[in-house]
Amino acid sequence: MTRDERRAGVSLAAIFGLRMLGLFLILPVFAAGAGQLDGGADLTLVGIALGAYGLTQALFQLPFGAASDRWGRKPVIIVGLLLFAIGSAVAALAQDMPTVIFGRVLQGAGAISAAVTALAADLTREQHRTKIMAMIGSSIGLVFAGSLVAAPLLYAVVGLSGIFWLTGALALAAIALLLVVVPAAPPVPRATGRLRDVLKDGQLMRLNFGVFALHIMQTAMWVTVPAALVASGGLQTAAHWKVYLPAVLLSFVILVPAIIVAEKRNAMKPVFIAAIALMGVVQLGLYFFGAGLWPLALWLTLFFVAFNVLEATQPSWISRVAPPHAKGTALGVYNTLQSLGLFLGGALGGWLAQHHGAGAVSLLGLGLTLLWLAASAGLTAPKRRT
Repeated sequence: MTRDERRAGVSLAAIFGLRMLGLFLILPVFAAGAGQLDGGADLTLVGIALGAYGLTQALFQLPFGAASDRWGRKPVIIVGLLLFAIGSAVAALAQDMPTVIFGRVLQGAGAISAAVTALAADLTREQHRTKIMAMIGSSIGLVFAGSLVAAPLLYAVVGLSGIFWLTGALALAAIALLLVVVPAAPPVPRATGRLRDVLKDGQLMRLNFGVFALHIMQTAMWVTVPAALVASGGLQTAAHWKVYLPAVLLSFVILVPAIIVAEKRNAMKPVFIAAIALMGVVQLGLYFFGAGLWPLALWLTLFFVAFNVLEATQPSWISRVAPPHAKGTALGVYNTLQSLGLFLGGALGGWLAQHHGAGAVSLLGLGLTLLWLAASAGLTAPKRRT
């Protein structure tokens, strides 16, 4: 990669990571801290507050992606990060749950994922794009693992309000990083009325179904896995990072050669299909052999391997096959379905776990994996360009 490509990859991954850190820090501590707010004892309101972010993300990903095609990537990213910072301030100042929910809605309205990934595609050549997407995707896994360690410590020092203030500060830091470090973006063609081009493209929609299925599985798993680590793994919640962090780090060791094989040997589709199949193996493993600390650690490690490979290859693939005039729109549709998957995964996973047990969640993941494999059979790997 050139110097500018490396700088773009590292800085955009950092922007993504700063924003996601602001989100993930809330997850392990919000339910405990909400009891201090008016209405915080109502678990329905707690659930709405957590899920409101994902729902508004789904609603705004496409408009932000399309806007980045029309007015440029950086201005749209700045607007989104400002909305996120304002929402964080509203939640930090809240005295009751409805105000927190409003703050979370504003946070979710800053839906910059499509614009960031489109900017990454603009700033890199195709033969290096999967590496850049891997940097961005890996930052999410690292930040998630780090937040599980840091959130309880921060909560003890600054409380829930302080964590919300920190999330807003991280968003402002991301704006500074965007303006100072990220290379200048090339101009994008002015686009109008191109959503139809994306929705009627069979290749794009197969990939969109994939990210939808992946994030249903991801969120649904987190409904059951923490409880399994406590019940059958004998590991208290505060110590779960001892499983998550090694699993994420080990998955990166496997991710790097997988990306090299996909790029250097033009083997994008075989690597992609293998990662989907591995996700199915994880679901089967959790269903039949999901009891005990070491089995759970193994399945989580394999899950992160498959998840990180798929997170790296899918947006790269989308950016290669999307119409040039609608790249941001295509990534907007992609991120919309990603957010919907996150929202529905929590709802479906919770309902299935409540009424049919944790095994039903694994069977849901297995069914989605089989559908995904069938849909992916018709994918045509993007041609490598030099």
